[in-house]
Amino acid sequence: MLKNDKYEVVIGLEIHAQLNTKSKAFCEDEVAFGAAPNTLVSPISLGHPGTLPVHNKEAVNMAIMLGLACGCDIREYNTYDRKNYFYADLPKGYQITQMDTPICKNGGVEITLPDGRTKYINLTRIHMEEDTGKGLHDLDIENTLMDYNRAGTALVEIVTEPDFRSGDEAYAFLSEVRRLVRYLGVCDGNMEEGSLRCDANVSVRPLGSPTFGTKVEVKNMNSMTNVKKAIEYEFERQCKMADAGEEIFSETRNFDAMKGTTFSMRSKELVNDYRFFPEPDLPPLIVSQEWIAEVKARMPALPKELYQKFITEMQLNDYDASILTESKGIADFFIEVCKHTKNYKAAANWTMGAVKGWVNSNASHIEKFPLTPATIADLIASIDSGAINFSIAEQKVFPALLENTSKKVDEIIAEQNLALTDDDEALQKWIDEVLAEFPDKVEAYKTGKTNLIGLFIGQVKRKSGGKADPKKTNQLLAKALDS
Repeated sequence: MLKNDKYEVVIGLEIHAQLNTKSKAFCEDEVAFGAAPNTLVSPISLGHPGTLPVHNKEAVNMAIMLGLACGCDIREYNTYDRKNYFYADLPKGYQITQMDTPICKNGGVEITLPDGRTKYINLTRIHMEEDTGKGLHDLDIENTLMDYNRAGTALVEIVTEPDFRSGDEAYAFLSEVRRLVRYLGVCDGNMEEGSLRCDANVSVRPLGSPTFGTKVEVKNMNSMTNVKKAIEYEFERQCKMADAGEEIFSETRNFDAMKGTTFSMRSKELVNDYRFFPEPDLPPLIVSQEWIAEVKARMPALPKELYQKFITEMQLNDYDASILTESKGIADFFIEVCKHTKNYKAAANWTMGAVKGWVNSNASHIEKFPLTPATIADLIASIDSGAINFSIAEQKVFPALLENTSKKVDEIIAEQNLALTDDDEALQKWIDEVLAEFPDKVEAYKTGKTNLIGLFIGQVKRKSGGKADPKKTNQLLAKALDS
């Protein structure tokens, strides 16, 4: 948490989300992470003379979907511009982007802070553009090598208002945006792979002042934690400069994750430095109300919608609903389990417990979980019917199912002889053995220490290997102790 008796930090974020399209923004080049350098390029993405870009409709669909999810106004008449660079990672020498006509305006995202408070973060715009290539600095000690596979990949840039007042708020916003794009399926949200990237504009001003200070842009933050750390460092740096009477310049700085510090890269470009002018090779893009309605109809349920459904329809508590909606895959799995059982609380417990535990321990994804939702529902049904108890289900049946996914729950129970027994003779034998082993505890029970019943039940359960029916055990044990 950022605290200072004299200054307040003001933060705005610019987030680039690489869209999950199969081809690039303006040509048919394949999009794939990790391909050999310069194997996913063409004359169009390399900007050869005489080549022409074309619109990627699916990229536009994804931009519209994200805008609708954020409550934005969707623009009908869209044009593109050329943003001129002199950087090696743009083979054309310019980037196709939207300057004056972003496809999405206004809207916002509600975030939840660590202390439970919520805050609404306003968006300025979401616009479409293409990505740049990537410089490789570790393959040649004397030269920077260029990989243009990423050049031309479809992006959206999410630009916020300067509404953040701490690194925690920026962290919460990034978390919510990542969850949102993953729910929508428009971006995989992997900051480590560069498909979700964030730049932070940070400035400080005297507490209570309505005037913004000089903003500094911070780049090269490849995780949400690093975004938070970079903001906190930059706030402290600028506060010290302000106290010393030093002028804060508008510049672009890089974040050094190893040192936890920022360092200057270059003076901050002004808008006119980019020499924007209309893209002459792309016709205007008209987004009709019918098009918007078509995209809206195919949107999945969003986290807040599912949270309300889990709370109201399925009677889950706040904690369960929050955990289940953290990931779309986990939420979808839980919903599928609930199609086979009405015991929603048990379905939530199994999804958050054993199922999610397998995913985490195997460093995997829910999509690769080997058991079907119907199988988890069968486990729940076996417990509810009294065939087995939860301990047997979790410790014996569940692992056995993972080892042999073709088996059914009832087959595992039968093969391993795991079914609970309510046979009076067998239960009475175990009870008699336990009471004979603990005569002093029996006497203590009879003198009023009735809480010892739990000890006797646990010992019967141990002797039976967990197979003693708890209801019948309680009945016979109480009768034996009272006789």
